[in-house]
Amino acid sequence: MSARRTALRAMGALALALRLPATATAAGSFSSIIAVRVWPASDYSRVTLESDKPLQAKHFLVENPDRLVIDIEGLELNAGLRELLGKVRADDPFIGGVRVGQNTPRVVRLVLDLKQPVAPQIFTLAPVASYQHRLVFDLYPQQAADPLLALIREKEQAEQAAAQSVQDALGELIGRIDKPSSTRLPPVPPPLVVQTPVPLPPFPAASAASAKTDPLPGFSQAKLDRLIVIALDPGHGGEDPGAIGPTGLREKDVVLAVGLKLRDRLNSNPNIRVMMTRDADFFVPLHERVNKARRVQADLFVSLHADAFFTPQARGASVFVLSDGAASSQAAKWIANKENAADLVGGVNAGAVKDAGVLKAMLDMSTTAQIKDSLKLGHEVLGQIGRVGNLHKRKVEQAGFAVLKAPDVPSILVETAFISNPEEEAKLRDPAYQGELVEALATGIARYFAKNPPLARHRALT
Repeated sequence: MSARRTALRAMGALALALRLPATATAAGSFSSIIAVRVWPASDYSRVTLESDKPLQAKHFLVENPDRLVIDIEGLELNAGLRELLGKVRADDPFIGGVRVGQNTPRVVRLVLDLKQPVAPQIFTLAPVASYQHRLVFDLYPQQAADPLLALIREKEQAEQAAAQSVQDALGELIGRIDKPSSTRLPPVPPPLVVQTPVPLPPFPAASAASAKTDPLPGFSQAKLDRLIVIALDPGHGGEDPGAIGPTGLREKDVVLAVGLKLRDRLNSNPNIRVMMTRDADFFVPLHERVNKARRVQADLFVSLHADAFFTPQARGASVFVLSDGAASSQAAKWIANKENAADLVGGVNAGAVKDAGVLKAMLDMSTTAQIKDSLKLGHEVLGQIGRVGNLHKRKVEQAGFAVLKAPDVPSILVETAFISNPEEEAKLRDPAYQGELVEALATGIARYFAKNPPLARHRALT
């Protein structure tokens, strides 16, 4: 009888174990998915899986059609993972769709259907700030686009669109004119030219020798060399929200909005083209922001931010340039350290930076001349910002900002306001104030160029 009871107990325990979920029988050995996020962009698309424990993954590419297959160990298919299916946007330039399934009892398989061949980078990030463990898939194009060529094409398209707009306006005007008895039409008045609200001082064109070859049909090398290129850098983005205001306004959103408006304002000058380090909500590592500016041989680099402080009383805009020694104040040092930590939150694949020593040496080559020119630019911009809002400090400050370390590009970092201050957060949210800020920045840049004409460039397309 005793043996029979023992056998029944064993069978009952087995039945109970079979009915329990795998996470319970494995004594919590499976990881739990906390959140899934997708960040599409023209530069690259990022997929992030955040979990309570580290995840390990293997991947391989499949062609015809292009797919990326990722096997994640120690994971069980659940509702959190299924959320990924609905987070891929139709306009994602790299991901066409996602499929997910339980490949083995301890392995979940993700299949990303690709719109183009990619060079994937898959890596993990340790917990930092508000994030726990993250498994990141970065999908880069196999052949990166030439950023300078993209600027030229963008300029050509804008000029063609403007010309077409004039033609359409003329056609509409002619169509409204009553046709007289004779075949001759009355003379058509020239189209009105709409001026911008506050005209900027004229930007000088950089002098350059003409070239022998055309990089694009109808676009001469001389025209390319005369182009003034300004790099605008909206801070943070993607996984890194930056500072957050009392009502939830995120730094990454407000500086992107200001940056896009400033791009349009500056691009209205035919001699200028603006290169954005990011034009959407995605993360760009600090060293890559510098590299982007150098690849297009930018004449200026302007990084946009909206900082926070421990207390809501802090207020006012600031302008910073690089320091070749100690910071100009403890506050400048604190802000620089905070901004330099963005890579930790945004998530950088350290393994992909193969020449870290060379990169560091390049970033440390900032010259006295670069800092001198940056101070001139900063002074002009600070003077204009002071006309539309409060200033935190009435002089340009200096500190070791990593994003300002392009050795051959005058560079400034603008803290537009303290987003942690309720009044300034409300201003930063207001499109009208954003417009005033854009006018101040554009005027400061124009005044700098009026006194310091850009150097002649020889920009080569790759």
